[in-house]
Amino acid sequence: MSGLVWSRDGTDWPNRHASLFVEAAGIRWHVQRMGEGPSLLLIHGTGAATHSWRGVLPLLAQHFSVVALDLPGHGFTQTPPSHRLSLPGMAADIGALLRKLEVSPEIAVGHSAGAAISARMCLAGRMAPRLLIALNGAFMPYGGIANHLFSPLANLLVMNSLVPRMFAWQASHAGAVERLIANTGSTIDQQGIELYRKLVRNPAHVAAALRMMANWKLEPLLHDLPRLTTALVLVAATHDRSISPEVARQVREILPVAEIERLSGLGHLAHEEEPRRIAELILKYARVCAAEQAAQEM
Repeated sequence: MSGLVWSRDGTDWPNRHASLFVEAAGIRWHVQRMGEGPSLLLIHGTGAATHSWRGVLPLLAQHFSVVALDLPGHGFTQTPPSHRLSLPGMAADIGALLRKLEVSPEIAVGHSAGAAISARMCLAGRMAPRLLIALNGAFMPYGGIANHLFSPLANLLVMNSLVPRMFAWQASHAGAVERLIANTGSTIDQQGIELYRKLVRNPAHVAAALRMMANWKLEPLLHDLPRLTTALVLVAATHDRSISPEVARQVREILPVAEIERLSGLGHLAHEEEPRRIAELILKYARVCAAEQAAQEM
């Protein structure tokens, strides 16, 4: 299965002027860099790509040197060997990418699964930001019987090469992508819908997302989370139908120093619904963190 081709599929990619391609950890990455100032890293969630930060990235670039990336196998980043599409594998590979870019993020922002990857990177010493902001972070495994069935089912699906092709074919049907987005509890613009349509119509992108889900083991992360020394802000959207806002409370039970910020009226793709609101929230906590650090150094 061939992935997206930049010269063909990237002609209308948001913030295209900020894009570059970098070799690290044995694969070719699609990265976007914009702005000057303290370094800030953006990591998207499963099945998405850098397009999901299209509104947030230029706003943050007014204050930060921002780096956003397509996760392995997602968007325009090459797919690594299947075993690397795991939480520790992606954390290690993104760490290698940051070293190649000579970037040491002072702030990391992760959406959904990207929040869990960011936390694992911090715990494994792959980066050492002062602040980690989790947007609707996917920190908790599926409960009950679903927890026992989900990974084996995803493994079964991804082992059959026809499944990603069937999913991509199904996504070409009228209204399919719109229903997927609606099921997240978010309402996004037509440009966003068309970009997701481009992604989910590509079998290689779908296969990488399925393999990532098949390899998704959160229990080790939850076991290690009390060791996290990075300041953690848990942003929970009240209308999120993908990750319950209750997850933020559960994470704070594990890590009591974490702070919860609730977003009323937004869903799982809050950063695509109201990018300015999310950018201002990130800037607010960045300023608080900088002030606290300055006070400690006095």
